[in-house]
Amino acid sequence: MAWSTPSRERRVLKAGHSSIAVTLPKPWAEAMNLRPGDLIVFDQNDDGTLYLKPAPTPGDANVGTPYLVQARSFDTPGVLERLVVGAYRVGHDSIEIRTDLPLTADRMEELQVTARGLLGVSVVAQEPNRILLQNFIDPSKYELPQLVQRMKMILIAFVDETQELVQRRAHTRRIATLQEESNKVLALLVRQLFLASRDWSLARRIGSPDPRHLLEWRLVVHALGELATLFGETLVTLNKDPAKLEGAEALNELLALVRTSLKDVVDALMHPSLERSCTVYGSAEELWAAAASVGLRLKGPARKNGVHSSILALQRAAATLSLLAEVGIDRAVANGHETVLVEAA
Repeated sequence: MAWSTPSRERRVLKAGHSSIAVTLPKPWAEAMNLRPGDLIVFDQNDDGTLYLKPAPTPGDANVGTPYLVQARSFDTPGVLERLVVGAYRVGHDSIEIRTDLPLTADRMEELQVTARGLLGVSVVAQEPNRILLQNFIDPSKYELPQLVQRMKMILIAFVDETQELVQRRAHTRRIATLQEESNKVLALLVRQLFLASRDWSLARRIGSPDPRHLLEWRLVVHALGELATLFGETLVTLNKDPAKLEGAEALNELLALVRTSLKDVVDALMHPSLERSCTVYGSAEELWAAAASVGLRLKGPARKNGVHSSILALQRAAATLSLLAEVGIDRAVANGHETVLVEAA
């Protein structure tokens, strides 16, 4: 929905014999679906500021109540993993799996592996027909900017590993480790956003003081996930037969540009400056054009050995970096009053 900008000033009114009151902005009350008689709760800071939010309703999930998944059996591989990861990402701390028929050894192992792939999650109870997983992470300890910086380092590690593979023409064994680490951080990022959308106090503590910015953060997280997928696919493709990578010299040069662009874009995103954001946006666009040019020049074996498909993946990565750079420009425009002179074409 659209948010208007109500006046920041409100007059204090007399309410009853000894109470005072202040009205709430209509757009905010409508967005929160508040009606006369509804309850709100507030947090009071040391500096005297107050933060308001609607009180939990009786229909809300009770804190501490496990998210229960119950079925006669779970025979299809991957179903339990998707259920557990989904429950974790939307903010459940306890996830309980119950079945009428005992879980097979394969499904038990699937749950154990899934738990190890989620930050803070452990199997705390295990029976033939029941497994209980518990998350022990305090969400207030994981700020969004720090998690994004962590993802940047993982993505750079993907690029560095790909460059080393191309230079050495030898297999790498780090693909699974890098993919697991990126999946952990991305799942936690999504979880943090879901929790913050329900708790504005938490949103402030983890780096999003304005709830409307959570949608922007979701776009950032999606873009980081897309980059992790593209870099992972590139590494897997080249790792199939690294000894036969004719035409890889151009790929290696492109990887160096991707690494620089990735670092600059994320840094500009975390530290908004209009001039800097415009610069890195231009660099990301140049990277896309360079990848497209390299892809068109490749011929012969390079079209079949994975080099060409890898360059196409890096071209898509460049487009994703451009998107992140645009978000950086938006943040800079919202936060400051800089003026950037743009030369006419």
